[in-house]
Amino acid sequence: MVKNILLGFATAALAVASAASNYSVTFYQPVTINGTQLKPGDYQLELKDNGMAVIKQGKITTEAPVKVETENQKFSRSSVRINGTQVEEIRLGGTSKRLVFETHGNATN
Repeated sequence: MVKNILLGFATAALAVASAASNYSVTFYQPVTINGTQLKPGDYQLELKDNGMAVIKQGKITTEAPVKVETENQKFSRSSVRINGTQVEEIRLGGTSKRLVFETHGNATN
């Protein structure tokens, strides 16, 4: 009985930890991330432990190195800062994480 309860807590903790690195982001205009042009729409963003962000929508996937910065307060909503069409930063709503995109890395379609 105790073993089953501990297994349940471990499974729940793993699910929470996995969910903590996946976010939704919406681009309202065409943007470029790491050389890949993305159309406006909703995307899934996965933050990997190695400092890479993976952005997916259907068959389109791009990977980019990011620097994760932590602010003092949580952001009330997600926001994207761009320069021209190049994504420079994504602030993740509901968290205090800010992803600053680096200029070099690999992208795939």
